[in-house]
Amino acid sequence: MPSYAALRQQIENDFQHRYPSVLTPAARGIQEVSATGIVQIDELLDGGLPVGAISEITGSASSGRTTIALAFLARRTQDRSSCAWIDANDNLDPESAAANGVSLKHLLWVRCGNAPIEKSFPVIRRTSPNNQRPWTRLDQAIRATDLLLQAGGFAAIVLDLADEAIEHGRRIPLATWFRFRQTADRTRCTLVVLGKAAYAQSSAAVVLECQPDQIDVATGTAIRGFNFSVGRGRIRFSPLTNIAFKPPASTWSTQAPWSQEKRA
Repeated sequence: MPSYAALRQQIENDFQHRYPSVLTPAARGIQEVSATGIVQIDELLDGGLPVGAISEITGSASSGRTTIALAFLARRTQDRSSCAWIDANDNLDPESAAANGVSLKHLLWVRCGNAPIEKSFPVIRRTSPNNQRPWTRLDQAIRATDLLLQAGGFAAIVLDLADEAIEHGRRIPLATWFRFRQTADRTRCTLVVLGKAAYAQSSAAVVLECQPDQIDVATGTAIRGFNFSVGRGRIRFSPLTNIAFKPPASTWSTQAPWSQEKRA
């Protein structure tokens, strides 16, 4: 019985004219990345978030999701690149974004609200018992993301689904994420999705899993900073690793006009 090596060589020889290297996996291409501005995160991701792909940042409240997203947008907008923040639950605080270095002149903020039932177009064609269509904010966020990706010209788009219920996020069709992935690749846009869980599945190139670690308390009522633990849940063809990082104290200033407990 021929050995495995001999069998492989025979197949390669038989198919070499029609399918060169038929049993040899294609080499991994070099993915263009954009730095997040947080050294430890960039080391974890081999340089930053991939350009022209979907990256998901998941975790509970106060786990560091928004910190990473704002740091990333700060780098892009400071380069005068146009970016967008799709705010499904109208939770972004522009003053906090500016304090984190985001150039608001180069940021489009899309605020989703409760649209009238007759004017809504739900992602899932499903009605509730009282004949009303739920998830109108989610629908607006998905449609706005689709429009901005198709329009092009945005270096980065953050789709903030951080406060959406997990069961609602998982109802977003896989075809939608596939379309987002294809469009992001065509327009060279980095699509960052914030959520309590990962929703894009195989369409996501990177998944970061964030968890709250420690709180640095200055006094009984003043918080000086947070520590976060970040794990790389998925990055194509790379091993899983974990790190921990502590943002600069200024990132979590006690003077910030927004609730740190709610919007981490």
